[in-house]
Amino acid sequence: MQTSLHRRTPCRPRKLHLWYGLAALPLFAAQTAHAVPAYARQTGSACADCHAGSYGPALTPYGMRFKMGGYTDTDGQGTKIPAAIQLNGTRTVPAKGQSSNLLSEADIYLAGRVTDQVGGYVKVAIANNGQNKFNTQLTDMDLRYVAKDLKLGNQQALIGVSVNNNPGFDDPVDALPAAASNGPPTVSGTLLNPSSSNTLAHRVIGASLYALLDENWYGELGTYNSLPTSMQYNLGYSLSGDPGRLSDTVYARFAYMRDFKHQFVSAGLVGLTTERQLPRSGPSEHVTDVGYDVTYQYLGNRQNIIQFAYVNIMERRRYATTPFGSVPGLVALPNGVVHDQTATLTYTFKQSYGITISHMVSTGTHDIVRFVPYGEPDTSSNSFTVFWTPFGKDDSFTSIANLKLAAEWFRFNKFNGSSDNVFGAPPGSPAVTNAKDLNAFLLFASVAF
Repeated sequence: MQTSLHRRTPCRPRKLHLWYGLAALPLFAAQTAHAVPAYARQTGSACADCHAGSYGPALTPYGMRFKMGGYTDTDGQGTKIPAAIQLNGTRTVPAKGQSSNLLSEADIYLAGRVTDQVGGYVKVAIANNGQNKFNTQLTDMDLRYVAKDLKLGNQQALIGVSVNNNPGFDDPVDALPAAASNGPPTVSGTLLNPSSSNTLAHRVIGASLYALLDENWYGELGTYNSLPTSMQYNLGYSLSGDPGRLSDTVYARFAYMRDFKHQFVSAGLVGLTTERQLPRSGPSEHVTDVGYDVTYQYLGNRQNIIQFAYVNIMERRRYATTPFGSVPGLVALPNGVVHDQTATLTYTFKQSYGITISHMVSTGTHDIVRFVPYGEPDTSSNSFTVFWTPFGKDDSFTSIANLKLAAEWFRFNKFNGSSDNVFGAPPGSPAVTNAKDLNAFLLFASVAF
């Protein structure tokens, strides 16, 4: 996302419109993903058992346990093919610019159990770049080994290892940006936000050791390294989005989860710290992300379901360089802070009809050299989505496949630190772009089988 932009150095405003506005939208259209019919066939459970809206992305407590268990639960009725296919179509109507109708993405999932202790999730996406050309990418991957039904003292325990390529994607609560596919579009966001430029998502490989104690206490500790640029290219990614060379990287996650059967609550902490060279031949900068999240679900009898999640991640940066500005004597700050915040509320009726509202904010330290033209990287945006998922329930036409039809309005309140003339066009210029000019309305359909 916005991979042509280097978030550590200023860019010319004339180059930004395409990347900052419309390029941010595919992330939100991709929220139709996540339910994998291969898991429903494997477990004998309907899609709605793991996902409140029968299609995702948010998980129910049952879905969280399945994920922590290494995707290995089964109905014991023989071997199932661990594969699924998803097709996505999107109509995009931007506030400014030309509307488009696209078969936006075709996905192949290799997902399911290998043994009682080994399972995984691998998604290969064939995405339309908008010019009738398709690009194949290995997106999210999560391969697990898990030891279940252990005892630590008098407490029941589960211990596992996750090998994945997206920090936070393996999170069982599914609230972190990588897992929820919901992070603020941003001028200069955190490493844990997949909407940031030069994001770690899909361009790194790492392993985490995780444990669940007494069904309530979750902890995880791991490390990541960036993939070689040649491998990123072979996996379908532009080299302009390279996250750089990482070293001394540590990822940690701690959460308390409580399932009250008809309700669920969780509160968690997350952190990531690394030394990073971007470009890879350049000096090293130190980056540390620290955040917290809270979630609440009212499940009741599954007639009316309410899900709420709030995530707040702060990033501290010790920059590798302090470039000079265009004004003599003006120098960039040696340190900076960025905040990414997302609040999401979803209501689902009969696990078929729903509405999702998200408020996303990204703010940062004022730095007139790094963030032209106003010295502010601040963005504020909202999305409003209504959806219908007719299948994926025990009493529907099929419980192991699904269709999702949705409409979404995505709007910017502020971008690049301003609501008006966000790219700093000179007075009288016909190329003035306001934050609302980056808005868009989307219709999308997704089918998985």
